Amino acid sequence: MDKPKWIKVKAPKSESHSRMRSILKRHGLKTVCTSARCPNMGECWEQGTATFMILGDTCTRRCKFCSVNKGTPAPPDRDEPRRLAEVVGDMGLNHAVITSVTRDDLADGGASLFADIIRILKRSVPMTSVEVLIPDFGGSKESLKTVIDERPDILGHNMETVHRLYGQVRRGANYARSLRLLNDAKEAGLTTKSGFMVGLGETKEEVLELIADLKGVSCDILTIGQYLQPDKKFLSVVEYIRPEIFDQWKSFALELGFRQVASGPLVRSSYHAAEMVPELSTEVAHA
Repeated sequence: MDKPKWIKVKAPKSESHSRMRSILKRHGLKTVCTSARCPNMGECWEQGTATFMILGDTCTRRCKFCSVNKGTPAPPDRDEPRRLAEVVGDMGLNHAVITSVTRDDLADGGASLFADIIRILKRSVPMTSVEVLIPDFGGSKESLKTVIDERPDILGHNMETVHRLYGQVRRGANYARSLRLLNDAKEAGLTTKSGFMVGLGETKEEVLELIADLKGVSCDILTIGQYLQPDKKFLSVVEYIRPEIFDQWKSFALELGFRQVASGPLVRSSYHAAEMVPELSTEVAHA
């Protein structure tokens, strides 16, 4: 299936893009931008922002939509938090987004490393807001609490797809479990965020149901984007959703009460993430 014109993006070539690649390589850090082949990499890197991926670049789950490496990961790098904080400080970032591969091989799913990074960032770059995009930790409430206790400014966990397609798209994950995670984080007083893909064969009614389910657990921020097939080994695109449909879903979500919504063909979890933080702070200040 040929990609429509609204999907195509320019290849990154700017000086700031080259500088970002050099910084990350020098400090031995990974980004989800490259590992997951994000279509917005050029735009974000040219703005001097990136979504850092911790706990290596090899995932223990074999989801059929994600191009991140699958297999047996290396042990966690306990010096990673220090190096990441150094890069965030050197770049002068206002907002840092940290995500990871899923590490079902670790007793806590990697929660302790997330906690270390949040703690170090808050100490070394206190003016930088911290957003984490976490896996489900196998449903462990203890692991989730380890992250919550460090009070990230935003805690994200992606639903990825509608309920009916979970067995096909998110192997090893559970729809109800992911909703519970977001609910527990919200009940702990955190700002919560989630996102999902479309174009995998879901119906418009199923999308509306997923949006309503997320609002049912008081999720604050929502991202909706088009699924793009990394290569022939992965799930095929069933449909390219037109931009006006994304606009309709955004309107529906805002009417339900979401505080921030990004919805469009090229939107990804961390799309313009830094722009949402000041607006959320303003809302709180004027509440």
